[in-house]
Amino acid sequence: MQHNLQNTISLLTRTPTTLNALLRDLPEAWTFRNEGENTWSVFDIIGHLNHGERTDWMPRVKVVLQFAETQAFEPFDRQGHAREIQGKSLGQLLDEFLRLRSENLAELRALNLRQEDLERRGRHPALGVVTLSQLLATWAAHDLTHLHQISRVMAHQYREAVGPWSAYLGVLQCAGHSSP
Repeated sequence: MQHNLQNTISLLTRTPTTLNALLRDLPEAWTFRNEGENTWSVFDIIGHLNHGERTDWMPRVKVVLQFAETQAFEPFDRQGHAREIQGKSLGQLLDEFLRLRSENLAELRALNLRQEDLERRGRHPALGVVTLSQLLATWAAHDLTHLHQISRVMAHQYREAVGPWSAYLGVLQCAGHSSP
């Protein structure tokens, strides 16, 4: 499937409400436990999404539009959320995500991007030259990656409780590919 900006925005718009419906008011046993050493809890993942909304997606869109390939993106701090989540509740993080995402999508829509804009190129510090279209498609795929990760982290809490059925539950077979 080729990247389509309206499809991307449609998916990005739904992520905050999807997460809110799944996670709000769940017992902490679901949201504060992880899969083991050096893995994230659901709480950490929401913090990471918020950090990305502040420091990754729209700032990089602006760099592509303003500087093209002449200025590389700032490297993304994958652990940058750790200090930002301290003292907050999951409900606060979910509210923050909804607000940040709404603001970012309003800003993205206001750019009135055309096909030639989507073909503009920027420079990722590790990947090299990327297009704006690739960046926006990655934003959507990033959401889906973390929705998958949240499902996996939550299912992990019942790894032992399901007993022999674990053989039939693909989410428990997934080795993970979105850890910190």
